[in-house]
Amino acid sequence: MKTGLMMFLLAVVLLLVATVAWVRLAPLDAERWHRLPDELEAGDQSNGAIRVVDAGEDALMRLDDIIRTTPRTEWLAGSVEDRMLTYVTRSAGFGFPDYTTVRWRNGALEVFGRARYGLSDLGVNAARIDGWLNALRQGG
Repeated sequence: MKTGLMMFLLAVVLLLVATVAWVRLAPLDAERWHRLPDELEAGDQSNGAIRVVDAGEDALMRLDDIIRTTPRTEWLAGSVEDRMLTYVTRSAGFGFPDYTTVRWRNGALEVFGRARYGLSDLGVNAARIDGWLNALRQGG
């Protein structure tokens, strides 16, 4: 009986380690994540958030500077010159990746943050995006 329980616990631990390894080591596919639909509707979703705010041409460059200082966030694709950038921000514990794409067009910043895994991001993307936009409004 004791051996069976030990084997079960070992299997659970190995499954957990394999899951964490997959989440942290899965390739970051820029082709898949560096895109936005033509039309975005601002709001919160179960797995992410969209914000659309009026902004001048320099806003994308300023927001890029703000985003790049965010802990556990790295640039994935795009450029200010292309008027679209995508970033990956990983959670502190397990390293779950969230993808955020920012586009400037027609006098507005469009920001779309979404989780790669799970059915809900628990509002993390909305809070992160709102924090970035607040910093931008404050001259960050």
